[in-house]
Amino acid sequence: MDLASDKRRANVLGLGLIGGSIALGLRSSGWFITGSDTDAGVAARALELGVIDAVGLDPHSEITFVCAPVQHIVEAATMALSNTSGIVTDVGSVKSSVCSELADPRFVGGHPMAGSEQLGVEGARAEMFEGAVWVLTPVESTDPDAHRVVRTVVRSLGADVVELSPERHDGLVAVVSHVPHLTAAALMSIAAQRSDEHAALLRLAAGGFRDMTRIAAGTPTIWPAICSENRTAIVEVVDQVVSELERLRDFILADDRNGLLASLETAQEARRNLPSSAVQPEGLAEARIPILDRPGAIAEVSTLAAELGVNIFDLEIAHSSEGDRGVLILVIDRDGTEPLRQGLDQLGYRISVTALS
Repeated sequence: MDLASDKRRANVLGLGLIGGSIALGLRSSGWFITGSDTDAGVAARALELGVIDAVGLDPHSEITFVCAPVQHIVEAATMALSNTSGIVTDVGSVKSSVCSELADPRFVGGHPMAGSEQLGVEGARAEMFEGAVWVLTPVESTDPDAHRVVRTVVRSLGADVVELSPERHDGLVAVVSHVPHLTAAALMSIAAQRSDEHAALLRLAAGGFRDMTRIAAGTPTIWPAICSENRTAIVEVVDQVVSELERLRDFILADDRNGLLASLETAQEARRNLPSSAVQPEGLAEARIPILDRPGAIAEVSTLAAELGVNIFDLEIAHSSEGDRGVLILVIDRDGTEPLRQGLDQLGYRISVTALS
């Protein structure tokens, strides 16, 4: 008897913290998960823990998640595209190099902005992605239906999907992920160098220091490849951090209390304005956009929304039974409808909006 015959089927290639959590999340929703890892012992352990249902590669899977290190994503994704009939996506934190080499319509670039201090499959959790941002980077060659399926599956894991171009993703992630990790590592290096004061330092390390350096506890082996693949954006942001620290240092050296206070107040206000949660249903609207069935159309609309700061809570494609025109249906922030309308007008799209109650 085929245990997967009545279930949706997925592959997970790479059964570390993220891959294991994807597998657990899908499996808890009734999916049949086939998984593999370059370390056979890890795959066996994942099977033993109930993270996956079978070891190997299911050629008939609906979707394959490539959870390999950044430098191996293209190779693993190419293999999956050649040996399965379904959609392939990845979880790498660098997208430009990956998406430029994987122009297959069945590939959809992705990056879940989630993690924990736990390592490996032992630390995997089904709820890892609940409330987390998961970036998708569709490009002109991406098949619209493949894009829709990946988006739907990712949202089923509890994630908030954001659409960005690969280049835009890499620039932003350098700010919010890559350089923060390097900064945390730098702070911990300073603490380690002051070994003669180590005991006292650790006693004084209250919540702020621990919060800022927690991410330095993550797996260090993945970072050389990430920094290599995204070095241009990372170096640019590191230079900005150095410049900002020098500016603050100058305020302190000059005893410029007003300048320092103004800078700190600006940072405080920016921090307070970070979004904390999705709006309630009464703050949502449904936008319908007639769209040509051509490569890149959906990616064009979704990336525009991201650039305008308009969050897409749901996405659906209604295909026309005649001709090459369909309707892209988006559920978005009600406050974002007018900026999106104006942006789409400039691109030649017409949009109709209905408020949701």
